[in-house]
Amino acid sequence: MKIMIVDDHPVVRKGIKSILESEDDINVTAEAESYDEALEKLGVDLPDLAIVDIELKGSENGVALIKSIKDKYPQVKTLVMSMDDGSLYAERSIRAGALGYIAKEEASERIVSAIHQVMSGELYLSSKLSKMIASSHIMGANDKGPDVTTLSNKEFEIFKLIGQGYKRSEISKKMSMNINTIESHRRKIREKLDIKNSADLSRMAVKWYVDSQ
Repeated sequence: MKIMIVDDHPVVRKGIKSILESEDDINVTAEAESYDEALEKLGVDLPDLAIVDIELKGSENGVALIKSIKDKYPQVKTLVMSMDDGSLYAERSIRAGALGYIAKEEASERIVSAIHQVMSGELYLSSKLSKMIASSHIMGANDKGPDVTTLSNKEFEIFKLIGQGYKRSEISKKMSMNINTIESHRRKIREKLDIKNSADLSRMAVKWYVDSQ
């Protein structure tokens, strides 16, 4: 199997590559640290599977990359490997087209079996994550929180940062966008989530972030 590793940390890529290349049936053929670099290398030599981190260099994250891979190269399967083991990113990743989601903390022990499961066409989720997702759906009828699945990837990132307490200027710097663009996204978030004003947006984002941890 030809594998591409997309992660913004060289040490992580090196560690995963070392694990995978000890397997007789796996060959790491490409590495990338950003959305743009990954798409560029995909255009040269398609792997069978791309292992994608959520956090990447540049303004586009792993969820956006997964969606682009599904749209442009549907034959390439994707497996998310992330520091964030929360169900919200897992659900967004699966909706975007990923066939699996593995936490980095368990990757050294489970990455090979996760790859084989995904390559066989089956969905891979850790038992912990499966329980979290199942619980969130069971409790969904009583959950009065915002439906963040309606947000675009950039809007979701901004909403999450607002919930973490970042100010407009800090979000602008962190996402490499100007203040006006950030403000435009904030307006769209308020429209989609039916939020009246900026103060309510901040309160809802903080509550959502705390509840999602």
